Amino acid sequence: MFNRRSIVAMAATGLLAACGGSKFRSYNGPEVTRIVVYKGERKMHLVNGTKALKSYKIGLGGNPVGAKQVEGDGKTPEGFYQIDRRNPNSTYHLSLGISYPSERDIEEAKALGKAPGGDIFIHGRARKNKGRGKDWTAGCIAVKDKEMEEIYSMVRTGTEIVILP
Repeated sequence: MFNRRSIVAMAATGLLAACGGSKFRSYNGPEVTRIVVYKGERKMHLVNGTKALKSYKIGLGGNPVGAKQVEGDGKTPEGFYQIDRRNPNSTYHLSLGISYPSERDIEEAKALGKAPGGDIFIHGRARKNKGRGKDWTAGCIAVKDKEMEEIYSMVRTGTEIVILP
């Protein structure tokens, strides 16, 4: 059975969850079928079919105009990708991996004699990055930590993401 220490630990865990102490939320609404990012508008929409379920203001790479071409250019990619991984232990609170680079991205970078880069994510700010301006990432898409908790709960691996200029 349960000893006293186990019961106290379970009660503490329940209280923390009830007080919002966890970064992991549950979501039981409509499926997010696509993420649409408009870089120029600094907006990201979580979409079901043709209906936007939620919209967020975003930060981008430190050099936000134009598509990412090579590693270190500070740009956020443009094109059609998928969410290909989830990182609950991200340095940036929580993160969702974007399947950049595609085969096409690799070929275009290779034609320039360079590597395409990688590790592009949607992620939070991790508090330490507050006040760094709106475009501060190395090419990722950034939102507030509380928003990232919501996004992380709503978006599944395999979800399409379209990143537009």
